[in-house]
Amino acid sequence: MKRGDLVTIAQNGDYERKPRPAVVIQSDLFDAMDSVTVCLITGEETEAAILRPALEPDETNGLRARSWVQIDKIATIRRARVGKIFGRLPDADMKRISASLAVFLGIA
Repeated sequence: MKRGDLVTIAQNGDYERKPRPAVVIQSDLFDAMDSVTVCLITGEETEAAILRPALEPDETNGLRARSWVQIDKIATIRRARVGKIFGRLPDADMKRISASLAVFLGIA
């Protein structure tokens, strides 16, 4: 599992009550850890572009409809609760996500 991979997660939490798509945001340097950090993905459109970078569906990412990365919904979960990798985001999308994360976390 690498940064930029799209996965399905299953976790019982405030925002993860059902299996949800997510993007891996954790650095590849930490792939030996028993957990992984992700941002949840939603199909609900919003006007908050900095908090919801849009993703267009294509063959590489495996999304079926336009989706939005929920920058404010960061979760660290056990790898055992992560499903198969179903897609991958290109570098351009990951750069937008990284920029939004930096603003949200106050490190920009």
